[in-house]
Amino acid sequence: MNETVKIVSKRFPDVTLKTISGHFATPNSHVNTYVDMTTMKARLSEAQNAARALATEYLSTTIVDTIVCLEGTQVIGSFLADELTKAGIQSLNAHKTIYITTPENDGIGQMFFRDNNKMMINGKNVLILLASATTGKTLAQAISCVRYYGGTVSGISAIFSAASKVENIPVNYLFSKSDIPDYAAYSPDNCPMCKSGQKIDALCNGFGFSLL
Repeated sequence: MNETVKIVSKRFPDVTLKTISGHFATPNSHVNTYVDMTTMKARLSEAQNAARALATEYLSTTIVDTIVCLEGTQVIGSFLADELTKAGIQSLNAHKTIYITTPENDGIGQMFFRDNNKMMINGKNVLILLASATTGKTLAQAISCVRYYGGTVSGISAIFSAASKVENIPVNYLFSKSDIPDYAAYSPDNCPMCKSGQKIDALCNGFGFSLL
């Protein structure tokens, strides 16, 4: 792996992330760059800055009843709910505030919600928030999960996204591949790094990475 590189958002100078070049295996792909959002997820000021930036993309006519947080984005999600409320985002919930929840994954990786949390999804306008969208598989799974439990996806927000749309739903992102021009993702069975004999540096997912 190479040294960490800091990248500043072109649109929001108080929002930054870090990248590390190498050979990383994610649950769905192999990538040549690990996008590190550790402090953005955990440090109050950085999470608040990210939430404020994401909130600017939504109009006051958008309806958000629930934010579904993936990949450890609950802190950002809480601030995002606050920013959306300040911006005049409507909520159809009886108490006029936004739910914040996270699905679980079963033994084969399927997302699900416990019975006591289903009411946060059923009949609700749901905003999906995640850290990184590379292949779009995790987002597609989340969209399917929300719909299965009777919710409507009203928006998608990501800190970093390699895709502008998933299932024809626009992805609101702070960083894209244009911010990380060398970023590349490959299917595990068609990875040029593997074919050239380059060993995998680390396994990574929404929680972080583990060196091999």
